[in-house]
Amino acid sequence: MDASSVAVGAAQAAAIVALAPLLTGVMRKVKARTQKRVGASVLQPYYDLSKLMKKDEVVSDQSSWVFRCAPWVMMAATVTAALFVPAFVPFSPFGAVGDVLVVLGLFGLARFFTMLAGLDVASAFSGLGTSREMMISSLAEPALFLSIFVVSLTLGGTNLSSLVGAAARSAGFATAPSMLFALIAFFIVTLAETGRLPFDNPATHLELTMVHEAMVLEYSGKSLAMVQWSQSIKQMILLALLVNLFIPAGMPASLDAGSAVAAGAGAFLAKVVLLAMLVAYVETRVAKWRLFRVPDLLVMAIASSMVGVIFYYL
Repeated sequence: MDASSVAVGAAQAAAIVALAPLLTGVMRKVKARTQKRVGASVLQPYYDLSKLMKKDEVVSDQSSWVFRCAPWVMMAATVTAALFVPAFVPFSPFGAVGDVLVVLGLFGLARFFTMLAGLDVASAFSGLGTSREMMISSLAEPALFLSIFVVSLTLGGTNLSSLVGAAARSAGFATAPSMLFALIAFFIVTLAETGRLPFDNPATHLELTMVHEAMVLEYSGKSLAMVQWSQSIKQMILLALLVNLFIPAGMPASLDAGSAVAAGAGAFLAKVVLLAMLVAYVETRVAKWRLFRVPDLLVMAIASSMVGVIFYYL
């Protein structure tokens, strides 16, 4: 891999990290417009992060080093995952070790420290949110692994650069029945992993209904900024994986021409924004499900992935 390829790969990782809050702002704006409200600017997440970075932190006297280190681990894990994910070109800076299982493992590491932080502060609401997150993640992760397994079987291997490159070069594979069922499962899991409706309401202020927000309820200042930013990056990465693995249209197969890279970047941003708008629209049409109904949807995702595996071998 030459210097130009490394530069392009690093640029796409930087774009994922930098544009993640903007995607969150777009989703909030779409939800507001759909609900007949004006809504805040799409740049509001950047203003919020800037404001939080300037504020002092209030830390519970019941917390330990785990609570203080968790935001740094979450931020480091998601930024590292961004280095492995191809966005608008079919490779990443760390493509040789950019295995999809590494990305999922980094997400698991971030979740583990988030749950530890929720338990560490001895808060009733944080503990409640942690127990709910454990239940949801115990069902979401099998569905996520199974959907990725279907993609790996179809395209060969688990290296993300190879998978995205094969998807960009293949014609018609995205319409295969196995891939369609894997797409359904991956979309459901994306809603669960990012805390969207009907699993969780990221805009709620009612502690009794919180899941992810309850775990980070005790954070403030710079730590809260890192928590929010890392969650936006995770959301951006999952949407990027969805569009590049299941909807690879516009992805350049090589870097022979600079115009191909520019076109790939434009196609990637357009697909991610459209998908984010779809997620925001879906949120305005569904209500938050009762906690005991959530497993039904996640089991549906697991079943959809298993059907995809069956169709692959038929």
